[in-house]
Amino acid sequence: MSAVRLLVGTRKGAFVLTSDSERKDWEVDGPHFAGWEVYHLTGSPADPDRLYAAPSMDWFGQVIQRSDDGGRTWDPMDNRFEYTGDPGTHLWYDGTPRPWEFTRVWHLEPSATDPDTVYAGVQDAALFRTTDGARSWEELDGLRTHTTAPGWQPGAGGLCLHSILLDPRGNGRMFVGISAAGVFRSDDDGRTWTAANRGLLTDGIPDPDAEAGHCVHRLAMHPSRPDVLFMQKHWDVMRTDDAAENWTEISGNLPSDFGFPIAVHADDPDTLYVVPITSDSLHYPPDGRLRVYRSRTGGQEWEALTEGLPQEDCYVNVLRDAMAVDSHDGVYFGTTGGQVHVSSDSGDTWSTAADTLPSVLSVEVQTLP
Repeated sequence: MSAVRLLVGTRKGAFVLTSDSERKDWEVDGPHFAGWEVYHLTGSPADPDRLYAAPSMDWFGQVIQRSDDGGRTWDPMDNRFEYTGDPGTHLWYDGTPRPWEFTRVWHLEPSATDPDTVYAGVQDAALFRTTDGARSWEELDGLRTHTTAPGWQPGAGGLCLHSILLDPRGNGRMFVGISAAGVFRSDDDGRTWTAANRGLLTDGIPDPDAEAGHCVHRLAMHPSRPDVLFMQKHWDVMRTDDAAENWTEISGNLPSDFGFPIAVHADDPDTLYVVPITSDSLHYPPDGRLRVYRSRTGGQEWEALTEGLPQEDCYVNVLRDAMAVDSHDGVYFGTTGGQVHVSSDSGDTWSTAADTLPSVLSVEVQTLP
């Protein structure tokens, strides 16, 4: 490993942070798309210089941007995300029907093998795909026309599709997480979908076997074990060992089981990371102490990682897409206070790569040859 590139999306633009293999000194480049909210900025595993960004603005709407030179220059791509056919309705916060309306892209998931193929999770919750490098997009409308979809309601951040996991075995399987509808699995490249929420418990849903209606915050998978998924939910950290047929709680000894991000160590599929916050109304760390929690046993047993992180008067949040890991024991996360924290030893110690950025929405990492 000769260099590390962090791709950081914020409330006021995108930033590209680079460092050598020591990961001690960081060069900050940006803001790109200054003043735009960049919900996600990511790179292609098949071509590290191919980057995709999802800047949006209330005035100008959504514009997908693409770079072919590692973020030095950018070109606007097609920004048309049109629902297929009659979009129908879902439920609004008050339970009344509301037409489906595209608002923004929350998450971009590039193919592991083709730099021109990318999946986009959007609000209102739908899944789109491009196979021509974002020049055009098509909706995989089998998800949004699922039998439960007319009853989907938004979470506090909107009705957003924020997590996309592609099975690395190339078998056509994928998973998505929607707030506040739940987990859905496809076994045929996104044409048809099955609700995969058995075992999730949610306040306000009297039926413990409810097919949908669960506020999933984030999904994670290790590529060596794609039938095992991990979830940070609106209360509860969860695990499935059978490709989301059944979920069990693994919150164990966490000080709070509410939070947004969850990540799996790149080399150890049983090592997990979460960042607990106080509650669904108090979006800051318990006791004002910023602690990443690590489990080396796949859940239940958790240890606080604090060295180098602020342990008093810290009231930031870490959002669902704002944590990433690399294949060299690196763990990275950004906060709503504009800090980007870095560990090169699997979370044992932390340093700060940037501390005065705008509020961080997403963090991705690339290790460059």
